[in-house]
Amino acid sequence: MAVTALDPRTALVVIDLQAGIVAAPTEPYSGAEVVARSAELAEAFRARDLPVVLVRVSFAPDGADAVPGRTEAGGAGGPRPEGWDVVVGELAGRPGDITVTKRNWGAFHGTGLDVRLRRRGVTQIVLCGIATSIGVESTARAAHEHGYHVTLATDAMSDMDAEAHRGSVERIFPRLGETGTTQEILGLLAKTHC
Repeated sequence: MAVTALDPRTALVVIDLQAGIVAAPTEPYSGAEVVARSAELAEAFRARDLPVVLVRVSFAPDGADAVPGRTEAGGAGGPRPEGWDVVVGELAGRPGDITVTKRNWGAFHGTGLDVRLRRRGVTQIVLCGIATSIGVESTARAAHEHGYHVTLATDAMSDMDAEAHRGSVERIFPRLGETGTTQEILGLLAKTHC
């Protein structure tokens, strides 16, 4: 199902568009393409005084606040380079934006994001960012569980694995909300929030 509507109080939630993640190779879109489309969405939301949430993932230098537990894939790894968790310049530093630092895949768990959105009267979120099957999907699942209408900008997100991206977009996202391109979302935004 294509995106059909945007609520009067819709927020844009941008997942992990930070130096260390955007620089990684992604499919089917490059980090630069995702950043450009996400920045276009952010500017349109800001122009209409709608919330823009910039989510970044970061951990203490010693990893003490990283997600614990054994996995077959192993942990997140050792120390990160300086600045890896800085939101890219095309999106950062705008007055009024909400910045959320997460320690998990999803942007809701342990961050206060739900409270910050509800206090602003937000009933719907538009999601974009990297990686589609990890941070974006985890956040979409939690948003759906919290009762938000969820819209996913499928050409403003990408993954380290094209098949993982495709699986989220084709199989998971239609169960959590509506999907659309950046241009389709911008078109609805223009009609709804003139």
